[in-house]
Amino acid sequence: SPPDSLSEGELSIYSKLSSKFAPSQLQVQDISGGCGTFYAIVIASDAFKDLPIVKQHKLVQETIKQDIQGIHGLQV
Repeated sequence: SPPDSLSEGELSIYSKLSSKFAPSQLQVQDISGGCGTFYAIVIASDAFKDLPIVKQHKLVQETIKQDIQGIHGLQV
């Protein structure tokens, strides 16, 4: 389950990634000072096994595309 400290934006991203990839590790952090324009994501999942990094990033971005439409940056 997600940490209690997540903001609304962090929780939305966390929930989508969690349900899509069933990750063994997942961290979502708004690193824009709380305005929701830049997120750092750490994710580890068997779904990424044997996939190139670029493909992994694309899968993550496609999963949260509605959440990241208005942001300036994403660090995965």
